[in-house]
Amino acid sequence: MNEITVQELKEKQDKGEDFQLVDVREDFEYETSNLGGLSIPLGGILIEADKVSKDKPVVVMCRSGKRSAAAIMQLEQLGYTNLYNLQGGILAWAAEIDPTLSVY
Repeated sequence: MNEITVQELKEKQDKGEDFQLVDVREDFEYETSNLGGLSIPLGGILIEADKVSKDKPVVVMCRSGKRSAAAIMQLEQLGYTNLYNLQGGILAWAAEIDPTLSVY
């Protein structure tokens, strides 16, 4: 499974690179804090797979990296090959990039 660090994600954002960010946490988690990605809770990832891009890199994130890894495994079964798991999830983002972010 391909992975990306929070520093690499921040560089992609800063450079304005074309990629999609998908957040697979639950809605209440997304409302607490998010990085502006598309919210598709893990339980609906296969139902809403058509919203996940196949023609550009897709970074999948959650709280710690476990649910996003599970989402990637499910999507890879559908033929996706452009997915990257955000190592450490939003907890790593808050610890390393933005300490003002609300985490739980």
